[in-house]
Amino acid sequence: MRGRPKKTLTLTEAEKARLQAWTRRPKSSQRLATRSRIVLACAKGYSNKKVAEKIGICAATVGKWRERFRVHRLEGLIDEPRPGAPRKVSDDQVEEVVTKTLESTPKGSTHWSTRSMAKEVGLGSTTIHRIWRAFGLKPHRTETFKLSPDPQFIEKLRDIVGLYMNPPDHAIVLCVDEKSQIQALDRTQPLLPMRPGQVERRSHDYVRNGTTSLFAALNVKTGHVIGNCHSRHRQQEFVKFINQVDSEMPDNLDIHIIMDNYGTHKAPAVKRWFERHPRYHVHFTPTYASWVNLVERFFGEITDKAIRRGVFRSVQALKKAIMEYVDVRNKDPKPFVWTTNADLILGRIQRYCERISGTGH
Repeated sequence: MRGRPKKTLTLTEAEKARLQAWTRRPKSSQRLATRSRIVLACAKGYSNKKVAEKIGICAATVGKWRERFRVHRLEGLIDEPRPGAPRKVSDDQVEEVVTKTLESTPKGSTHWSTRSMAKEVGLGSTTIHRIWRAFGLKPHRTETFKLSPDPQFIEKLRDIVGLYMNPPDHAIVLCVDEKSQIQALDRTQPLLPMRPGQVERRSHDYVRNGTTSLFAALNVKTGHVIGNCHSRHRQQEFVKFINQVDSEMPDNLDIHIIMDNYGTHKAPAVKRWFERHPRYHVHFTPTYASWVNLVERFFGEITDKAIRRGVFRSVQALKKAIMEYVDVRNKDPKPFVWTTNADLILGRIQRYCERISGTGH
């Protein structure tokens, strides 16, 4: 036989078990699995050429990992961490970027951009982007909030959340509100439909064809919605709507109604109606806390799916689209499930107040 004789490769039972595990484990890298197969085959006495043919690699690779295992054993099959290029941005520079982002604004602007910050600190805009991403900073974005000044906020919140999470027996919980001034908008030019590689396009300007108001009552347990459209949203229209709701409610159950503090809901005609119907129990949401009313989720849903992208040449067309959506949804209603209890909400609000000034905490 020609060539240099190969040194014998023997495995302990522990090494053999580990190598076999590496070849079968789903999360092993392909490189590590291949190296394990090489060593297992070599341990059976096969030549480098035979192992290479069996696994489908070159003989030089087999020789490399045979010798690496013989010298370093299992550790020799694992790649050592590569050092990579040395850091060019120091910790002090990162701290400077983060501090300036959080505690200052550029002259003449309301917020930093990657380019303005890069010019300020002498780094590249891509580096600034990476630092902001690492620390979760987004100076270009802003959100709105409103804390309720209602002196009975805690009591009202606990009352309504209690109705959601532990509703009373032999009763129905309804969330009631109006989505007012829904505009029937028509585009000035025909739409360009969606096609592969191109989204639907429409003109930026529009023609107003009137408005309508949607009155809705959401059954918290079933997700069923009672809805109707009126041209106005005065106390007269609201009384008509709650009469419609009453006609669809079982006679032997109490009804708990959750609604906001809009003036129509407290108008004299409405108060008289509830006085004549003692089985109805009204629960008002805290001031500036419409998010507590689950019917707002329905209004957001119908806006996204039926109103915002619609084209309506008349108010009647708008009303038809709204009621069609309500009818289709009621065929397979899905309730909105409230999952957060009052203590968690109040804890979050407390932590929020501690972060802002002027709250008197």
